[in-house]
Amino acid sequence: MKLILLQKVTNLGVLGDQVNVKPGYGRNYLVPQGKAVPATAANVAQFEARRAEYEAKAKSIHEQASGRAVRFEGASVTVSANASTEGKLFGSVGAREIANAFTAAGLPLEKSEVVLTEGAFRNIGEYEVLLKLHADVETTVKVVVTGES
Repeated sequence: MKLILLQKVTNLGVLGDQVNVKPGYGRNYLVPQGKAVPATAANVAQFEARRAEYEAKAKSIHEQASGRAVRFEGASVTVSANASTEGKLFGSVGAREIANAFTAAGLPLEKSEVVLTEGAFRNIGEYEVLLKLHADVETTVKVVVTGES
């Protein structure tokens, strides 16, 4: 399936690239999310006519993500969970709990922006968590997992 990208997509391409992807990826993810359109002659002509508008929109989204990254610099949050006396959690602390804790602290964050490379946290301690706010904007924050008393 041939598509025109309307924004940068990690590991695929940048704005305006014509890419070949598997039909399911294009039909079920890229097109519904507004990240791409089918590469028909009419869509190519329309894209070229509106290229400046798409570039301006992409630049503003990137600037917003960069501004959010500055707010997250050095940020830290504490998440409480049920734990045993040895420090093992009954359950785990995942992306949803981390996003909810930052949102409650006044720094809005989506679950999909939290990257847990090693999986959910299952022990008490301090962890470094990567936040991917945009395809080009990443930052690291500190998450402290404590046991509930």
